[in-house]
Amino acid sequence: MTKLLLSLHVLAAVLAVGPVTVAASMFPPALRRALGDSAASHEGDALTTLRTLHRICRVYAGIGLAVPVLGFATAIDMGVLGGIWLTVSILLTGAAAGVLALLILPAQDAALAAAGAPGSAPPAPARLAMLTGAFNLLWATVTVLMIVRPGSTTGA
Repeated sequence: MTKLLLSLHVLAAVLAVGPVTVAASMFPPALRRALGDSAASHEGDALTTLRTLHRICRVYAGIGLAVPVLGFATAIDMGVLGGIWLTVSILLTGAAAGVLALLILPAQDAALAAAGAPGSAPPAPARLAMLTGAFNLLWATVTVLMIVRPGSTTGA
C-alpha cells in the first residue's frame, strides 16, 4: 500500500504543482508584455494569455490539494508522521499554499481586472514575480526534503 500511496503522492505533485509553478512564473512576464503593448490588436491576445495562465493556476491549485492529502496518507502508512523533516515539509507546504492562495491568485485577479479596465493600475509585475519566486523556492525546498529525508532509513 505504501508504494501505491507514494506513487500517487509523487504523481499528484508533478501533475498538479508543476503546472501551477510554470503558469505562475509565466504570468508576470505576460503581464509586463500586456502592459507594454499599446497595439490594440494585441491587447486581446495579451488578456487572453493572462486569463489562461490565471485559470491554470486556480484549477491546478485546487487539484494540488491531493498532494498533502496523499502525503499524509503515505506518512501515516510509513510511520514517519513525527519526523522533523516531514514537519518542516508540512509547514513549508502550508506556507507555499498560503502564498499562492492569499497573495499570488488575488494579485493575478487584480491584474486581470486592471488589464480589462482602461485607466486602472494593475499590481506591479515585479512584486508578482517576487511572490512567484518565493512560492517556487518553497516547493523546491519541500521537494529536496522529500528526497533527502534527514534520518531516512533508505540509505540514500
